[in-house]
Amino acid sequence: MTKRIAAIVVIFLGATAAWLILGATIFSRIYSSDGVAERQVESLWGAAQTQQPPTAYWQRLDKTLRNYSGDKPPVEYMQLPLEASRVEVALDLAHRQKGLLWYSTYKIAFTGVYTFHNTSGDEQLVNFQLKFPTSEAIYDDLVFTVNDAPAILVNENNAARAAVNVAAGKTATLKVGYRSQGLNEWRYDFGGQVAQVKDFHLRLKTNFKEVDFPENSLSPSEKQETADGWELSWNYKNLLSGYQIALAMPEKLQPGPLAGRISFFAPVSLFFFFFLMFIITTLRGIELHPMNYFFLATAFFSFHLLMAYLVDHVSLHTAFGAGALVSIFLVVSYLRLVVGIHFAVREAAIAQFIYLVAFSYAFFLKGFTGLAITIGSILTLFVVMQATGRIRWADKFAGAPEKKLDDSIPPEKVSAVTE
Repeated sequence: MTKRIAAIVVIFLGATAAWLILGATIFSRIYSSDGVAERQVESLWGAAQTQQPPTAYWQRLDKTLRNYSGDKPPVEYMQLPLEASRVEVALDLAHRQKGLLWYSTYKIAFTGVYTFHNTSGDEQLVNFQLKFPTSEAIYDDLVFTVNDAPAILVNENNAARAAVNVAAGKTATLKVGYRSQGLNEWRYDFGGQVAQVKDFHLRLKTNFKEVDFPENSLSPSEKQETADGWELSWNYKNLLSGYQIALAMPEKLQPGPLAGRISFFAPVSLFFFFFLMFIITTLRGIELHPMNYFFLATAFFSFHLLMAYLVDHVSLHTAFGAGALVSIFLVVSYLRLVVGIHFAVREAAIAQFIYLVAFSYAFFLKGFTGLAITIGSILTLFVVMQATGRIRWADKFAGAPEKKLDDSIPPEKVSAVTE
């Protein structure tokens, strides 16, 4: 008995080493290709976007510099104060897979109406400028009007600019809008580390329910759930803040990291399965050679190996289900030859489903994985302790003869023999 347990332990340690190598290989594939894959997604779809409010300024000669060299005299850029902002944003999320990872890509429809006030006392040729959120994106349906009149645009330095005369003491309403695409998160930066914002209203609509606000960002003033997402509002009369408005796109369950974590956890599943098989065979007088345990361990390993190399070709649940079916088939078809069909289907298959499939699926339950596995482990311990409470282990380890189960013997006679 002692030699057999030692051999099983050696097999278990060998399988553990194999799973550690497999898990490390999976994460190596993820991290070696993650940067390249993300750049490819950005080049095809677009990068994360951070939109700033437009600016309005006019130029005057800098009288503080009397002596200057060069062809052009120095000028000052005089900013027109931004009196009001009305911003509408719609985010349409669509996940895309590249390799072993899912990326949170989105389409955005942006519209902003901004009011500027000419406080200079004279009519000025005002430059209205909108800086685009990122250079790694496309912008379609561009709208750029001043007082509802289309402006002649100049595109330079990732910005659109137009010059319009504004009378003294008058206000000018700038309307901008575009459609674009981004990745992972969207931000609205008020411009500056600590910015003052007057009469600001931003309404953001999503087509997803799981909204997440990054750290050091402003929470919405109002939230209203819609049929397919949320309508979020930020309303401020006179805000002074260094924070931004930010929204992180919800992440889809990542197939690569999940397969890696399940592989690292696999020795725990195998331990429970071996433990239960050892207890059942001891109670029922079934002889399983260490080589039988070796083949059972390889059948367990096939689940993780197959899933690891399927997840970047099919959906995560399909890869998980295919790996589980193959592994259970290998165990049942093997143990029906070693012990018998009833033991293979009733004891082994059920135990494998619980400790391999169910325990592994617990990793899909974000936030409840540890609790689910802990409850399953405690229940297993309780059942085994109750079933083995009357066993004289000294006699078992002394080498009491074991009897191989014959499926032709009715279960009630088998129980009589073992007792």
